[in-house]
Amino acid sequence: MFRSVRHMIYDLIEWRSQILSGTLPQDELKELKKKVTAKIDYGNRILDLDLVVRDEDGNILDPEQTSTISLFRAHEIASKQVEERLQEEKSQKQNIDINRQAKFAATPSFALFVNLKNVVCKIGEDAEVLMSLYDPLESKFISENYLVRWSSCGLPKDIDRLHNLRAVFTDLGSKDLKREKISFVCQIVRVGRMELRDNNTRKLTSGLRRPFGVAGTSGCI
Repeated sequence: MFRSVRHMIYDLIEWRSQILSGTLPQDELKELKKKVTAKIDYGNRILDLDLVVRDEDGNILDPEQTSTISLFRAHEIASKQVEERLQEEKSQKQNIDINRQAKFAATPSFALFVNLKNVVCKIGEDAEVLMSLYDPLESKFISENYLVRWSSCGLPKDIDRLHNLRAVFTDLGSKDLKREKISFVCQIVRVGRMELRDNNTRKLTSGLRRPFGVAGTSGCI
């Protein structure tokens, strides 16, 4: 409301300058005065102030010299004009919202950029870190996995990618953005022995993939 009133005040200041300049023809001056009074009445309406009753030229009617019936009819006309202006403003706003939604829906795809800084999890062996997007309401993943191989030393297996673990989830269309919730899920898969406590060399196995942990965002992206 503050922005709307400020915009109207700026318009009134500009129109006042034009009126005081004395350069406008009579017909343009008359139309501008009507425009000014209409803007004032509209501003009073949205601020819940009293409605000022005016004549056809925009002058305030004097209740001492105007009959009650004339005041009532003028009040009806003024109220109708203000309501029409409010409906017009509402319609314009709806059209703007519709255009925004149409433009938003027409956008072919969106993307989500992810930068993995670190994995703070005591695993004890090599692991695979898988990140993906998940719809909790439909209980399904809506993207492929971004895979990072993590060593038992707490660093990426590919040391050249240290501090450079970035991924972009692409082709997120308007349908995906309209979902009520989209969670970012991180899964950790341990790669190694059947059991971490298995120290018997005769039973020692390697390269087995076992689910180890999972984490996800509680809110929506």
